[in-house]
Amino acid sequence: MTKRNFGLKTFGIMLFIITLGTILRLIFINKPDGLWNDEYVSWFIASIPLSKGFFNAVASQCHMPFYYLYLKFFIHFWGNSDLMLRLTSVLPGVLSIISMYFVGKEFKDKKLGVLCATITALSSFLIYFSQEVRFYGILFLFSSLSLLFTLKLGKKQNFSNFFWYTISNFLIIFTHTIGFVFVFFNLIFLSFWLNKDKILKKSIIILWSSIFLFGLLFAPLLFKIFTTHPYSQWWGQFTIAKIGFLITDYFSPILTNIVSSPDNFFYNLTPNFIIFALLPSIIAIAGLIKALTTKEYRILGLFYVSLAFILTLILAAISGKLVFATKYSIEIYPILILIAGFGLLNFKKALKYFLILSFCFLNLFYILTNPNSAPRLRRSEGHKIVADLIKNADLKAGDYILLNYYPKERFEKYFDFGKYNVISVNKANFPEYLGVKSKEEFKSIDENHLDRKFKQEVLDKLQPNQELAIVILKDVAMYSPMQLKALLKDEKEYKKTPFLFLAFSYLKNEMFENSLKNLQILRIEQKGSWTVVTFKR
Repeated sequence: MTKRNFGLKTFGIMLFIITLGTILRLIFINKPDGLWNDEYVSWFIASIPLSKGFFNAVASQCHMPFYYLYLKFFIHFWGNSDLMLRLTSVLPGVLSIISMYFVGKEFKDKKLGVLCATITALSSFLIYFSQEVRFYGILFLFSSLSLLFTLKLGKKQNFSNFFWYTISNFLIIFTHTIGFVFVFFNLIFLSFWLNKDKILKKSIIILWSSIFLFGLLFAPLLFKIFTTHPYSQWWGQFTIAKIGFLITDYFSPILTNIVSSPDNFFYNLTPNFIIFALLPSIIAIAGLIKALTTKEYRILGLFYVSLAFILTLILAAISGKLVFATKYSIEIYPILILIAGFGLLNFKKALKYFLILSFCFLNLFYILTNPNSAPRLRRSEGHKIVADLIKNADLKAGDYILLNYYPKERFEKYFDFGKYNVISVNKANFPEYLGVKSKEEFKSIDENHLDRKFKQEVLDKLQPNQELAIVILKDVAMYSPMQLKALLKDEKEYKKTPFLFLAFSYLKNEMFENSLKNLQILRIEQKGSWTVVTFKR
């Protein structure tokens, strides 16, 4: 086959892969449940004018501003419908397929490029975040570009490679609060690589200086983010199982640790889990191991970058600084794809094709046929669910709505609260209703405090025939009165249970008990993670 024909064949294959990847990112993209909390925050901050508190809103969260600026650009020109917001994540998702082709091609050849692009296109993890109004999809794109220009710069130290390496790493820092950790380890690897080839030390100095100067511009914002302590990163503890789920999230179509995961990796050891989670992951691990056995210094260096980054996240998770969710390590995902792809292509011909075809088939078959595949996954905490449930409650003007966990602003994209009396017991004010401010005080809680508060703010204001709708998020208020009593007696389980779970479960239980004693129950409706119970005076 001539070089020209091989090029045309590669172009045709890549066109098919990009088309397939695009289709997988577009199917079922219009989620009926609306934006859930993290997505709503993305939209809400992006909607704030730059001159009216935008950067203060960014600093009140735990991530850097690039994605909010990116989203703001699209909102300005194309509006803020849920579909449009989700499409902003499809764009970097598709570009990542192309970027990963060039990563593989730069590392070795077009065959590796095609395989890296294929793994990227079929990645359920990336498909999920290509339909999510969050920054993880675009962060993967920046990380793949960083990897591409790391490889280019290692080969050729020209201005263009220096410039784009610096820009891609700056964008990582400007997008993800802990992105600087990855950039730091990547810089160490590249410095050793350049030094190994006896390149002038000037190249290394330029690298460190340029990244440092770019990062210094946003050091004040980074400092403010790190010294702000909102109720976040509180809902899970690190377990070894999360390492296993990181591998299955990245290389299988079954996603487990998107937000939080079970403590036991084999919690659901069914044939479905074995076939679609374990088998593709084992194939990928085989590729990783095979690549490492080649002792190719670029492979080893990039692997050590990934390992150092993961170990840093584990230490941060153990110390309670963050939850070890797979998405927080997405900077290393392009590296893992490259290493796994390189290793798979190093197997003998028959085994190589068997492993690659099996990996692709298992991923694609699950995506297209399983109701729990990445494109079909519902947003069970979607805020539009709350709007639908309140509408179904058929409240009249002047009736009361009691929102638990979120303020009413979190639902105003989907519901107009103008004609109702709204009370919100949320993460900002719940100690006022609870009567205590910490987990240590919870065991000595005054049970009459909430009764008095509920009577004063709700029961005493309800007129005859007026209705009260109590909105509960089951994911944070999951414990019944009996379960709470059991937790209070079990010191080990009590220590493991997040304070907000205890607090909002207690608030839910007491509010329901008071309402049942004093009001007539009319309706209970549940959908997704939400429950709305309607009472009448």
